Amino acid sequence: MSDKIGVYICSGCGLGDALDIQGLAHVATSEYSVPVCRQNPVLCSKEGVDSIRQDIADGAVDAVVIAACSPRVMTDVFSFPEDQVLERVNLREQVAWSHAPQDEDTLMMAEDHLRMGIVRARESTPPDPFTVEDLSKTILVVGGGLAGMTAAREAARAGYEVVLVEKEEQLGGYAKQVFKLPPHLPPYESPHPFDLQQQIETLSTMENLKIYTGAQVSQVTGAPCMFDVHIMHGGNEVQERAGAIVLTSGSVPYAAEKLSHLGFGGHADVITAPQLEEMFRTDAVKRPSSEAPVQSVAFILCAGSRDPEHLPYCSAACCVEALKQARYFKEAHPESVVYIFYRDIRAHGTYELLYKQLQKDGAFFVRGTVTGIEDDGSGQLILSADDVLTGSPIMTEPVDLVVLSTGMVPTTAFGKAFMAQSPQEGEEAPIPVDTIRVSNILNLQYRQGPELPTLKYGFPDSHFICFPYESRRTGIFPAGTVRAPMDYAAAMTDATGAALKAIQCVEMIPEGKALHPRSGDLSYPEFFMQRCTQCKRCTEECPFGAINEDEKANPLPNPTRCRRCGVCMGACPERIISFKNYSVGMIGNVIKSMHVPDEYEEKPRILVLACENDAYPALDMAGIRKLKYNAWLRTISMRCLGSINLIWIADALSKGIDGILLLGCRHGDDYQCHFIKGSELADIRMSKIQETLNRLVLESERVRVEQVSIADYTQLPRILDAFADRLQELGPNPYKGF
Repeated sequence: MSDKIGVYICSGCGLGDALDIQGLAHVATSEYSVPVCRQNPVLCSKEGVDSIRQDIADGAVDAVVIAACSPRVMTDVFSFPEDQVLERVNLREQVAWSHAPQDEDTLMMAEDHLRMGIVRARESTPPDPFTVEDLSKTILVVGGGLAGMTAAREAARAGYEVVLVEKEEQLGGYAKQVFKLPPHLPPYESPHPFDLQQQIETLSTMENLKIYTGAQVSQVTGAPCMFDVHIMHGGNEVQERAGAIVLTSGSVPYAAEKLSHLGFGGHADVITAPQLEEMFRTDAVKRPSSEAPVQSVAFILCAGSRDPEHLPYCSAACCVEALKQARYFKEAHPESVVYIFYRDIRAHGTYELLYKQLQKDGAFFVRGTVTGIEDDGSGQLILSADDVLTGSPIMTEPVDLVVLSTGMVPTTAFGKAFMAQSPQEGEEAPIPVDTIRVSNILNLQYRQGPELPTLKYGFPDSHFICFPYESRRTGIFPAGTVRAPMDYAAAMTDATGAALKAIQCVEMIPEGKALHPRSGDLSYPEFFMQRCTQCKRCTEECPFGAINEDEKANPLPNPTRCRRCGVCMGACPERIISFKNYSVGMIGNVIKSMHVPDEYEEKPRILVLACENDAYPALDMAGIRKLKYNAWLRTISMRCLGSINLIWIADALSKGIDGILLLGCRHGDDYQCHFIKGSELADIRMSKIQETLNRLVLESERVRVEQVSIADYTQLPRILDAFADRLQELGPNPYKGF
């Protein structure tokens, strides 16, 4: 706890015109008796920052409160030693720029924000980074296909020790079946040869790269920079210690046996794209039914993809693969007849040139759905389809071969479901947790399950908008087609990005720093175990599997797995979890520092608990655009809406605050929550507290949860004002004055 607080108030950027700077200084000096309180017309100038640094150097202050612009800007300017408490009070974007200048409500809002900032600084302690010995910076790559080889090569080139594990006897994965790659060099019109052996030889000569083929990861214990990896290799178990893991186990083609409506299994000459690729690779392009040469071929794109009965998603690479294979035929025999049935040709970038070349070659492109495949009586096949462009049914000339461009399914999408915890007899069902697929790839010894949690379609991504390569297990980075459908070039780029993420992980963890999204955060949750009731809420609700349990159900935190979201803190009914600079008691005292007028002054107070990832930036954006909204609001930034402890709601209502608005990220299938489930968990918790409010005859509408993204800033004034209007209809909080 800090006792020498320095308050530095900026009067620039219109703050001096909109606010009573002297009045703010009076709040700091008279109410909180801060030893240092300075005003500056340009606090972010060299002179302004130097004055703060001088006060720190002289020992005059041990906590700095900067009352100026948003904490999201000028972070490089207002940068002080890590052992220094720093609190930013947002007087510019969320007070002066978004409310009427010199208005009584605006001035009261600024004073309350300053009070809350001073209390937050006073309650904070500089975090001590979590550091241990025997940390590893080795990077483990699981999967030796094109993406895995790329990740291993790039990490090794960067100077890191790398261990590559491949279950087959030879590296290459699906690339072993590839004849040529789609064009990646000018003029981008013809497929390129692919020398897999040369890539393998390059890897084998790298001194800091260890390769296990014919091997499988049997167990992973520990945490980032402390992963103990057990590998079954040649009938023996070997152990490696790793700092980060890149998962490149790839994908497999969708089971064509499920596509009987497209003739697979019913006609020998209906094959899949991988089967055709193998034919060209082995120079055996013949009709399976008769061994006769292939002179005409029809490609059916989206075979099983973009189909609610099969794979609802686009498999990304199928169009380009079909164009590449069609070009095989045209290059070998220009007179070959080629049909391509498609929904949309998704040939982005330079692949457009390959598409145009096939049009010049005379390939027939038919935009429509294939409705039937029949034998013409001579062994050839006739396709019928509904042509979207002409609006009429069509039939092809007889063809020798039909090729299905099947989609891709990630290897993480297989296996039985694993539920982390089932309710015991008489217990309430737990808050829903992730369904984790048992796919026998990583075999994590995590209490929350043995593999990476997956998204809707089995891909183990973490946040589909903001954080590529991240998974819900810290220090494990999926890349390539196991992460999302993609082509060869994208998989190689993806693998390079994941390798860089792994390098970032092994460099930051030894310094005690968190990874994305709170990159560089030195704090971590501390547990006061004497009061733990073994309720399992923290282990169940942690989005990242950072907490294991012992045999008595006591939580066993793993700080290097932690992303510092605070969801465990919000989950704990006993409030035994806290951070040095973010705790239940601290935020409770911040709420209590607000000045709440009595009911006769007719000035309601609204507490806004805003997620720092989307909602708080959206409020900043509204201020930057000078959008106006109600000045009864008092905003507190949350690490995540899931970190909100219900005691804060009770504190606010008992304080006499009239309404509480929680602004968090969107959740559901298209979630935007940076901490995966935090917003959803907050919604569930608030539904329970609203039941309690109704029992207390206190309107449940006084507590509301709204989902917003940063792009919704134009809608925020309407949301905030509508809530304020509803509170006026409800009348004052009956607990005012108690």
